[in-house]
Amino acid sequence: MMFVDGLECSNFDREVFEELRAGDLGCVTVTCGFWEDALESLDRVVAWRDLVRANADLVAVATTAAEIEEIQASGRTALLLGFQNSSFLAGRIGYVELFADLGVRVAQLTYNIQNDVGASCYDPVDGGLTRFGREVVEEMNRTGMAVDLSHVGERTSLEAVEHSAVPVAVTHANPASLVPHARNKSDELLKALAARGGVLGVSGYRNISGEYAATADTWAELVARTADLIGIDHVGVGSDLGRKVVADDLRWMRQGRWTRTPQYGAGSAANPGKQPPLPWFPDTRSFPGLAEALARHGFGEKEVAAVMGGNWLRFYHEVLPKRSAKE
Repeated sequence: MMFVDGLECSNFDREVFEELRAGDLGCVTVTCGFWEDALESLDRVVAWRDLVRANADLVAVATTAAEIEEIQASGRTALLLGFQNSSFLAGRIGYVELFADLGVRVAQLTYNIQNDVGASCYDPVDGGLTRFGREVVEEMNRTGMAVDLSHVGERTSLEAVEHSAVPVAVTHANPASLVPHARNKSDELLKALAARGGVLGVSGYRNISGEYAATADTWAELVARTADLIGIDHVGVGSDLGRKVVADDLRWMRQGRWTRTPQYGAGSAANPGKQPPLPWFPDTRSFPGLAEALARHGFGEKEVAAVMGGNWLRFYHEVLPKRSAKE
């Protein structure tokens, strides 16, 4: 069984990499940036390369599904480089291929406000995928960069699912019919995503999982109800874990440079700060406990393996390039 985390926004260092290995993580998508422009995003990719090089005994960057499997077999964790926005493109369609050539394999179309690709889940009006956005999706398909709709608006997301030639993902969210929240996804969207082979990374993040964040067993119930909704083959884990994220990081995530007013992201004025760690999932060392909770909830061995990583790996085989960026 391979454990895969669809997305983390942690501040990674050697200690956090050691936690990945202690939790037997085969693969995790890391967040390289949120609001950074093209030059700053290049700096982030360089910083990630340096960090991985210094910890090559624990982790390695993967650019294909085969590399994920090879890295896991070597006793290390495969890292997929991702961005939680498309600001790194700077409005240039050619930058999709450029960043793909640098190893970026996951990109969220929008973050918490509308951009030149489409609308976010927090925008009061969603005009859908823009002309540029359609070309971005096409280029992401062509270059093997997975389309992520986690913070993306409803209409923009539905149009991205329809326009994409390959499956797309929601790496870290939950069904809005189970936990009503602007960040969560409608049944219509999730069923459309599943019909085309996509995967939803179910999250335990308190602000978007509500009562299901109480224990590992209530989280397993959230997984079960999500599987009932869209099918077991389309459900994975997307922890949205933020290890070592501090107040300044949270402020950057939520406000960027686009506002002077307080922004609460998935929180609220009554619940503004970083959420405390879940007692049952403080870090990725707890991944085996998630598998145990699913088994207690009645999931069979093959179903546990699918949710804990198998579905993500199938998705990566379908979406990522067949050949390494180095070839």
